[in-house]
Amino acid sequence: MSLSLRLLLFIFSLISFIIIFTLLKKEKIPVKYSMVWFLASLVILILSLFPLSLSKFANFVGFLTTSNFIVAIILVLLLIITMVLTIIISNQNKKITLLIQEVSLLKGKNNV
Repeated sequence: MSLSLRLLLFIFSLISFIIIFTLLKKEKIPVKYSMVWFLASLVILILSLFPLSLSKFANFVGFLTTSNFIVAIILVLLLIITMVLTIIISNQNKKITLLIQEVSLLKGKNNV
């Protein structure tokens, strides 16, 4: 892996850590949802710090270049984040539906 790619990954992971911490400090994102982003940033940081093991593993898996392997890892991370966010949205929709039903029942009792 080239030095410029390692440096770019390292800077990207540090920037993402800073953004996540800033969002947490301003209470824009709950801690339980930020853990997914911290995990993704940590994986990218580890990839940038240990390039030799990454190159060996990329060759073992069948990738010709390490950069292609990094792109594949980032795509997998994005798919995982999308899946987690989909689960969160699904749970929120269930709670909203239940809340609407409860409010409707309460309004119905007050009108009777």
